[in-house]
Amino acid sequence: MEGVAERHYEPVIGLEIHVQLQTRTKMFCSCALSFGDEPNTHTCPVCLGHPGALPVLNAEAVHYGLVVAMALECDVAERSIFHRKNYFYPDNPKAYQISQYDAPLATHGRLGDVRIHRAHLEEDAAKLVHTGSSGRIHGAETSIVDFNRAGTPLLEIVSEPDLRAPHEAAEWARLLRATLKRLGVSDVNMEEGSLRVDANVSIRPVGHAEFGTKTELKNMNSFRFLERGIEAEIARQEQIVRGGGEVEQETLHFDPSSGALSSLRSKEEAHDYRYFPEPDLVPLAPTEQMLARARDAMPELPAARAERFERDLSLPADTAKLLAFRTEYGDYFEEALAGDGGVDARTLANWLTVELAPRLGDSEPAASKVEPRALAELVQLVSSKTVSQSAAKEVLDVLAAEGGSPQAIVQERSLGLAGADELGEIVDRAIEQNAAAVDQIKAGKDKAIGAIVGAVMRETKGRADGGEVQRLIRERLG
Repeated sequence: MEGVAERHYEPVIGLEIHVQLQTRTKMFCSCALSFGDEPNTHTCPVCLGHPGALPVLNAEAVHYGLVVAMALECDVAERSIFHRKNYFYPDNPKAYQISQYDAPLATHGRLGDVRIHRAHLEEDAAKLVHTGSSGRIHGAETSIVDFNRAGTPLLEIVSEPDLRAPHEAAEWARLLRATLKRLGVSDVNMEEGSLRVDANVSIRPVGHAEFGTKTELKNMNSFRFLERGIEAEIARQEQIVRGGGEVEQETLHFDPSSGALSSLRSKEEAHDYRYFPEPDLVPLAPTEQMLARARDAMPELPAARAERFERDLSLPADTAKLLAFRTEYGDYFEEALAGDGGVDARTLANWLTVELAPRLGDSEPAASKVEPRALAELVQLVSSKTVSQSAAKEVLDVLAAEGGSPQAIVQERSLGLAGADELGEIVDRAIEQNAAAVDQIKAGKDKAIGAIVGAVMRETKGRADGGEVQRLIRERLG
């Protein structure tokens, strides 16, 4: 009989994503949404849970929920219901959260190869701020509460446990984030908490259909941390099982700085929250007009855009995905491609992703001084052999710092390719000055040509095409 230690295990991963919807006001009241404002300045009796205050459902949040449901190919419920999810905690002034339980807005969807179990609307809790030594009271660390976030509209998206590897989970979460950003329903800023990802993780012997006991990793604020956290939890569970123990159902925190996992609490079940229908809200029954408005709001989604880039423009799969998943880069690329001059799509994409992107850092291309038409013009100058690759990179540096016209920069700085006569003379001098390299080339050591090419490039200060230089050298040497 196969021993526990000899078995091979496969991970089973599902994700729960909380998305803050970028409506103008909160889910059930008219308080404005805010991030970074003075604490407790956007509150009212409704979001503070005062007795007698009645909630009113935010119509725009419902619209955003329907748009996402359609993008994820979900079945939209003809009638969904809000419930009270009861729990007592400082970030929850009502002692319950208004959410959707057994009758959610949307079910049975799909994004890529991963099925969507459900998507439902709810409100966010307040924000707890944990103080350091300066905030200690009687020597104890304290926490304070900012109720500005209380009542922020949330859409919770729950996947089926279809993922089988940490990198798959991170990649799918990136696709979901890109889709939500493209839909315009959220800024999906993970650092600010408008996109929060939890992972449900379990393991089982390879070939077994039955699921193992799952644990939940809470609120990982980057895709890299998500991947690392799942890797750590899989390793922890395998160590427990191989040692003859049993995995306990619990909620865990992953510390990215140390790579350590710590237990937060035992995992709650639905009955722990004592759900019951929210008596102050009527059921949500989307009308045909609401559904039509949501359908009309659907743009081309990232997965379809990547497929189009790959199919119609012959972009490599990774490049197509990068441009499609980073909406701003995809928009910039298409605007540059649409300009006059018939620039080659693959070459343009390469200059955008390999050369311009590192120069922009965290800035978006639309905010840079490099206009889309300017990048297309620069690529054309390289393709037409008006400037060399190295000179074009110098032009791009100037564009990123100052903006302007590539052609004008080339003329001002004399960066155009050396003429045929000038280049021929420079090549002749380089051959004469590198006799040892010439002898090695004639002896069959072809790599020695690099010394002569380098000499030419130094004298021309990059104003020579490397391929043309090599052709002239070989021509001179027979």
